[in-house]
Amino acid sequence: MFELTDRVALMTGSSRGMGAAMAEGLAEQGANVVISSRKIEACETTAQAINEKVGRDAAVPIACHAGRKEQLQDLVDQTHSKLGKIDILVGNAGVNPFYGTMEDIPDEAYEKTMKANVQSNLWLCRMVKPDMEEKKRGSILITASVGAFAPSTTLGTYGMSKMAVISLVRNLAAEWGPLGIRVNALCPALVKTDFAKALWSNPEAAQRVIDQTPLRRLGEAEDFKGIAAFIGSDEASWITGQALTICGGTHMFK
Repeated sequence: MFELTDRVALMTGSSRGMGAAMAEGLAEQGANVVISSRKIEACETTAQAINEKVGRDAAVPIACHAGRKEQLQDLVDQTHSKLGKIDILVGNAGVNPFYGTMEDIPDEAYEKTMKANVQSNLWLCRMVKPDMEEKKRGSILITASVGAFAPSTTLGTYGMSKMAVISLVRNLAAEWGPLGIRVNALCPALVKTDFAKALWSNPEAAQRVIDQTPLRRLGEAEDFKGIAAFIGSDEASWITGQALTICGGTHMFK
């Protein structure tokens, strides 16, 4: 099950944390995976570690600033050149440049959040669509957040951008379903990654979250290792338009 041999997976935000774990899971199931983030050194380190783990040259590093359209197109073009046409897309790159009220967020931070988290994923989805349409098969997974499901006095714009990601996913799932392309959103709760370090590095704050989590722990990057492989495989062929909430039980009814 979850066989992905010879399938090509393109991932953004995959040089560390959840992204690197998902990339490793894809490679272990046989996929060839592009590791991308802004810094090529980080991509190379992660790709080397994955290749050593799986015993083959499964991962290819390509630097890309996911908020820049021309770099995304170059990422797709290089993927074609190095690995071939794309079967699986995981849009895991995202930003959160501001912590505070929506009343106080500067225009620049607002625009950066919406562009990087929403518009760039639309750009990338449209870029990979021809490959998937030709194959009459494709899987797209975009990282959202449980922050989409509730208001916040400190992370409101971030949560709003992630609700927009879910809406983007549902609309593309409806539009591209007849072409055989599946589109889903991944909604993590608090995970112990560098991206979310400001939220879990305070022991008292972290304990409050743990106490409210049925499984009584924070998420770890390894908890996401299998999700991309499952959603990218034929075993998930009737799953599309979903917000897949991976949260230890905190949002079990969302």
